[in-house]
Amino acid sequence: MCPSDNIVPVCTETPPLIMEEPLDLIKLSIDERVYVKCRNDRELRGRLHAYDQHLNMVLGEVEETITTSEEDEETGEEIISKKTRSVGMLFVRGDIVVLVSPPLRTS
Repeated sequence: MCPSDNIVPVCTETPPLIMEEPLDLIKLSIDERVYVKCRNDRELRGRLHAYDQHLNMVLGEVEETITTSEEDEETGEEIISKKTRSVGMLFVRGDIVVLVSPPLRTS
């Protein structure tokens, strides 16, 4: 608690982290690496720079993984392949976002 005097107190304590709405979790992840699962089997891992209420996001230092599956015509087997690319800065439109996972916090 901060002291209460007749003088205006200066509080140096940080307020506790309170989650009042879902986007508060995203707010805590600014400038942290996050995992974003998108539609069409795309996954992004990058540093969250900005976001808005539609989950449009700006990610930096991004690693994008695209998973595709095809059926081998001869054997009928499903062939799964993953392609990865690195992108310096990426704008992600919120309507393709399925899941956002903040960094693991240990405390």
